[in-house]
Amino acid sequence: MIFVTRRAHFSAAHRLYNPNLSEEKNYELFDQCTNPHGHGHNYFIEVTIAGTPNPETGYVIDLKKLKKIINKHFIDKVDHKHLNIDVDFLNDIIPTAENIAIACWQQLQPHIHDGTLYSVKLFETENNFVEYRGE
Repeated sequence: MIFVTRRAHFSAAHRLYNPNLSEEKNYELFDQCTNPHGHGHNYFIEVTIAGTPNPETGYVIDLKKLKKIINKHFIDKVDHKHLNIDVDFLNDIIPTAENIAIACWQQLQPHIHDGTLYSVKLFETENNFVEYRGE
């Protein structure tokens, strides 16, 4: 089994807020991340595809093809956006790193035909990241 990973970058704003909770409870849970106007991050994602190399090409997946899939189905939809407001597939979802990684998986998985989507790793900061490997 070979694992092929493509890294991508996007910048976005978000607000961590649960409308079913009081302002006080939201602040208790999310602290400064519940700022009414949101705050931003320079995110990195790493998308990993697992498989065996195609005997014709030697590739599990052509990285140019993977780059196009990631950009078209995820990056172009989230880059320089407010995740709570501008991104339809995040409507009514608290855009934590965990939920963004799941959403990224859901956007990409139907378009991966060479190899198998193995993981989506989302770096919210240099020190904080999550990894999702499907359900």
